[in-house]
Amino acid sequence: MFSKAPWTGVFASHDQPPQDQKGEEEGESLITILKTAEERSALTLLLADCTESMRRSITDTFDAKQTGKKSDMTADLEGNPGTVDVAQQDKMKRELEQREKELSGAKMQELKEAALSFFDAWRDSVLSRVGEILNSKEKALHQKDQAQPRPASPTKSASSRQRPIPPQYDAGVGETMRQLYPPTKNPLQRLAEDKRALILHSVFLLLLSLEHYQAQSRTLLLYLTNSLDLDVSFLAQDESKVARGLLTAAENMRADEETKKKAEANHDHRKWKVGLATVAGAALIGVTGGLAAPLIAAGVGTMMGGLGLGATAAAGYLGTLAGSTVLVGGLFGAYGGRMTGKMIDQYAREVEDFAFIPVRNHSKPRKIEKEYRRLRVAIGISGWLTGKDDIMEPWKVIGTEMETFALRWELEALMNLGNSMSIMVTSAAWGYAKGEIIKRTVFASLTAGLWPLGLLKIGRIIDNPWSVASYRAQKAGEVLADALINKAQGERPVTLIGYSLGARVIYTCLQALAERKAFGLIESVVLIGAPAPSTSADWRRIRTVVSGRVVNVFSVNDYILAFLYRSSSIQFGVAGLQAVENVKGVENVDVSDLVSGHTSYRFLTGTILQKIGFEDVDAYELEKEQAERKAEEAKQEKELKKSEKHVEANQPPTQAMSDTKLDEVPSTVKNALPGSPSTPEVSEQQVDDMQAEIEKKNQQSYMGYAQEHLMSAGTSASVAYEKAMSQWKMRKQGTGAGKAAATAGAGVDTPGEGDEGYQAIKARSEARKAGSSEMPRESLI
Repeated sequence: MFSKAPWTGVFASHDQPPQDQKGEEEGESLITILKTAEERSALTLLLADCTESMRRSITDTFDAKQTGKKSDMTADLEGNPGTVDVAQQDKMKRELEQREKELSGAKMQELKEAALSFFDAWRDSVLSRVGEILNSKEKALHQKDQAQPRPASPTKSASSRQRPIPPQYDAGVGETMRQLYPPTKNPLQRLAEDKRALILHSVFLLLLSLEHYQAQSRTLLLYLTNSLDLDVSFLAQDESKVARGLLTAAENMRADEETKKKAEANHDHRKWKVGLATVAGAALIGVTGGLAAPLIAAGVGTMMGGLGLGATAAAGYLGTLAGSTVLVGGLFGAYGGRMTGKMIDQYAREVEDFAFIPVRNHSKPRKIEKEYRRLRVAIGISGWLTGKDDIMEPWKVIGTEMETFALRWELEALMNLGNSMSIMVTSAAWGYAKGEIIKRTVFASLTAGLWPLGLLKIGRIIDNPWSVASYRAQKAGEVLADALINKAQGERPVTLIGYSLGARVIYTCLQALAERKAFGLIESVVLIGAPAPSTSADWRRIRTVVSGRVVNVFSVNDYILAFLYRSSSIQFGVAGLQAVENVKGVENVDVSDLVSGHTSYRFLTGTILQKIGFEDVDAYELEKEQAERKAEEAKQEKELKKSEKHVEANQPPTQAMSDTKLDEVPSTVKNALPGSPSTPEVSEQQVDDMQAEIEKKNQQSYMGYAQEHLMSAGTSASVAYEKAMSQWKMRKQGTGAGKAAATAGAGVDTPGEGDEGYQAIKARSEARKAGSSEMPRESLI
């Protein structure tokens, strides 16, 4: 989050004309800042140290002795038998042997080899590129063998001149970043702050000259930022400025190309070329072999300069990227079109309504649109829906330093699940059952099947929607992995955040990326309340394909998740209910103090991101979310009390205490009654009433988005309503022909019906995959 203080200077608007064009072109460079060979070697050695720390994080993931725990297990295992708990020591030895066996598997060793091979190739390309500028490729590559990262504490250095300070993140963010990406001691920390900032900016441009901005490059910059004793918010702002500058320069280049076409049409081609050469100058053409000339003429050097970096140096650092609108477009995913265009449809052969929706809507004029483009992408994934706004609203808390998209997937299945879940948690049966459940731990209920009878009765209204949506989450994760591998996001690092089944989508996506050895795509992931296994082998694979943070957010109080997950393979654990153990690099964050139930996550994304020290959280949206959370909790409490009163009023009298209020019954009498004394019996009629209410909500949801889809295609409101109602009725007839007709009319599939089981859903999905029932799909919203 940022303060709202006005500031200028290095991040001033790029639309302002340069004060001194000649001064910009003759500004600083790495060569002028690092005047001696020793200083230049210090930078390459620092980069080698940072990359060695990154490489070590990969090897630690595959080290059985590195568990991520604060205590050193090897020291405990070799302790004095007279002072060590023998039983505990034996347990630790068995666990170590189990991890060694897990890591010795052929697939795990193959994954390790592939991860290190990819990383080493990336590191060599980085050090070679820096060596071209500072000394020589051979010397830079040689210094990686001398890398010995040494921890360093922040040092204060006097700046030679006052420089406006960019907006600051919260103090907790900076501290978190320093812990995760610890600084390395180096002599460059003694330089003035503006010089250190220029070094970071220059290295950033050199990384972009590799024609991609991979997740490893971003992680390296975080290490470098901390090692240069700079605030991490500086890096985020520099990324935003460079993104705007690249897009503006590319836009200017396209304008130059149009000028060229017009000139050719007037048979003045030769004259145009001479004029261009005059403008660009032979010296500028020589910077990158002539490739950068058109874009430099458009002002890329000035755009990318800043911090006192000369325009010529900036263009030279960008290399071939400075001379091609195609490369710039590829970096941004064809200027953002890949993530929102129709090409995404090809990835959705098994998942309905698969689309990336920009969280921040903007006008179409290019000048406004480019203000929202960033060099980092965030994708938020909701786990259920009670309205179409739930697709995007939870992710508005992600700040503007990332280009944020919400993943829309399986709209109808998630609506059905959301409606069923909201009815269940506000039912009297759940209210009474919750009082019984909390007498035991969630794992006691989960492993022993100790669920109140009334809750098991109403389980039928939620089990099938959950099973259908859970299966679809698996498929959506595979499709998401395919989209990322095919660079829908361009050449930018991606951060994935999801709650509930949205976290399941991420879990499946990362497993698929690991299976396909797809490295360099994912910067960080945050899985909140994930209905997924917590086994170390699975999370070790996840850790391998994520360059930055892997955060597992869980709550031991999430009884709803435990109840929904009860029929799954609980012997493998549940990540949303417990910590992931024995995998170094996985952060476990317990939010039991915040989460009273699974439905709480919808209004807690911002609070949780703030708690974990996430880089960019929007303060205004966070405050708004917290207010919405209070309102939602009050609404649920009101509906719950209303349901309880309705049940008590219609409960048939039993025993002599039928007219006695429950809070007036002595606890000794309550405990003597069979079953749950405070739980009125849940009748079949009550369950049927709940099912009818859910069906009513499902109809409203279906009618809403079907009408909107039809109207977006040009249908009038009245005709759209009639068609949507007709489709709903046909859909409920239960015949294959009726369902197919309704589906074709609304442009949707029909997952999640009450009488359609998991196997039927699976069979139909497989049939679609084989192409036997493929239908054209369009977006609903």
